[in-house]
Amino acid sequence: MSTSEARGRVRASITVSLDGYVTGPDDHAGQGLGVGGERLHYWVMGGPWTYDTQREPGAGMADEDRAYFDELLAGTGAGLCGRGMYDSAGAWGGRNPFQGTLVVLTHRTADQPDPSTGFLLVDGFDEALAAARRAAGDGAVAIGGGADVIRQALAAGVVDELGISTAPVVLGRGKRLFEGFDRDIDLEIRAVHHSRYAVHVRYAVGRRSRGTA
Repeated sequence: MSTSEARGRVRASITVSLDGYVTGPDDHAGQGLGVGGERLHYWVMGGPWTYDTQREPGAGMADEDRAYFDELLAGTGAGLCGRGMYDSAGAWGGRNPFQGTLVVLTHRTADQPDPSTGFLLVDGFDEALAAARRAAGDGAVAIGGGADVIRQALAAGVVDELGISTAPVVLGRGKRLFEGFDRDIDLEIRAVHHSRYAVHVRYAVGRRSRGTA
């Protein structure tokens, strides 16, 4: 997808276990996906890894996983994530590794990093999305999690495309993607990719959304 085709679009994406968890239990800085949650990102890392593994995300990614990843990020101008994801990742060592500015949704903005790091801390979902749109310019905004941020985006009706990667693992505990979510949203399958480590589905998100009765 070209930048002009991506203009103004909002894409949300995340990886879940077969039973719907985005992390295992006890996720924290240095253990961002929780106990056993490393398996969710085998597809990102190109195979098995641990929190102690020195491996660059995306290095060695299978062709099928790369095809999904590249489609998802094509034309992206900025990103948006939650404070939990930012903290659990250790702020990626203090420098944004993604395309464009990464806006971090947080109530705690006093520790705003230097702009040269590529991060911008913003309070409030609407304000954070507006900041990401400004930073993206003609490009798309990529929302990468955590689960609460994606739920907020879907509830607000601003997501054009949702990417769900399902890893072949049952975690049993942790944080669920749709915990407490009560919206009715129509989805249309746009593309499906699969590898030995995940099934990736890109959905177009319908604009009809309502709470439960």
